[in-house]
Amino acid sequence: MIIGFDGKRAVNNLTGLGNYSRLVLESLAHADEGMHRLLVYAPEMRDNPRLAPLKEADNVEFRYPAPVGFKGSLWRTFGISNHLLADKVDVYHGLSNELPLNIAKSGVRSVVTLHDVIYRRLPTCYGAFDRRMYDFKYGSSCRNADRVIAISECTKRDAIELYDIAEDKIDVVYQGCDDIFRLPVSAAAMQEVHARYGLPERYLIQVGTIEWRKNLALSAAALSGLEKDVKLVAVGRDRKGYKREVMEVARRHGVDAERIIFLEGVPFADLPALYRGASVALLPSRYEGFGIPVIEAMECEVPFVGGRGSCLEEAGGPAGRYVDTESVDEMIAEVRIALDGGEDVARRVREGKEYVKRFNNADMAGKILEVYRKTLA
Repeated sequence: MIIGFDGKRAVNNLTGLGNYSRLVLESLAHADEGMHRLLVYAPEMRDNPRLAPLKEADNVEFRYPAPVGFKGSLWRTFGISNHLLADKVDVYHGLSNELPLNIAKSGVRSVVTLHDVIYRRLPTCYGAFDRRMYDFKYGSSCRNADRVIAISECTKRDAIELYDIAEDKIDVVYQGCDDIFRLPVSAAAMQEVHARYGLPERYLIQVGTIEWRKNLALSAAALSGLEKDVKLVAVGRDRKGYKREVMEVARRHGVDAERIIFLEGVPFADLPALYRGASVALLPSRYEGFGIPVIEAMECEVPFVGGRGSCLEEAGGPAGRYVDTESVDEMIAEVRIALDGGEDVARRVREGKEYVKRFNNADMAGKILEVYRKTLA
């Protein structure tokens, strides 16, 4: 089978959709003993070290715009379909919510992965133009695709409700996480990372973009009800100046500024040690399509507390603990329980490690290949 992929995020993004795209490509490159040919279409090549495993795979090739014709986003939106036909691609997979607008007319079979519709569920997080653009592009892609992959049951429900996509056209395929989170971290590596970032003895960790939707302010406010030596480590880039709001909320709750440590531009390889050094992992998001930090934390055997109301209960299962995303008191209570430890917390960690086995990369690859076979059938 010749499979084409939208490679923009795999090439350009170091987090989020980039991680998902690379994980899918790497997993499929080894599936069925590497019998499939994978063509990755990207508007341009970037010097991204995270692409090394794909560049080394014998059955993965990168494709770029021709010297003459569409370039950049226009190529990705319109011009790419001619390349798919010329390369005799059997199935084209839009890995990050969208497909070329002319994919249906081209006759090339297509699959799109829909990650979330947060721009509809939390419209205030986006400008009016962005909301309309995402709604048009992602809605059109779901309607034009032969099949839709939803990364969670939550996203599947959203696609049915908001885009009127037939339920039998949607396959839920959970994503895995990078194997780096499943591997042990040596004591020496733990000490080195701890020293390099100046980490305290006890800290809570929240990984993800620092923005209103991720609700870091709730995590910061919860410090007000915890012992003074417990700090919060926030790993991610600041978006729209939300860090200022976090610090203002902390100040109103009497939390000293030095108890919150912001880490931006952290190398991917350092994340497992940062997770494993933490006492508790937090993700009190107001809405998520899946919530990969939940899986990463549980693979690293850290107790987890998340927000109720979207998909985090689906990702974390019964081993996780969940709070009202506006309740400081609930967050304090759950973090205290996790910090105190004991057999109940140890049991939750063990159960979490067992629960996340369902999010393994081989299963993900096998299920995606099954979606392609359905598409061709």
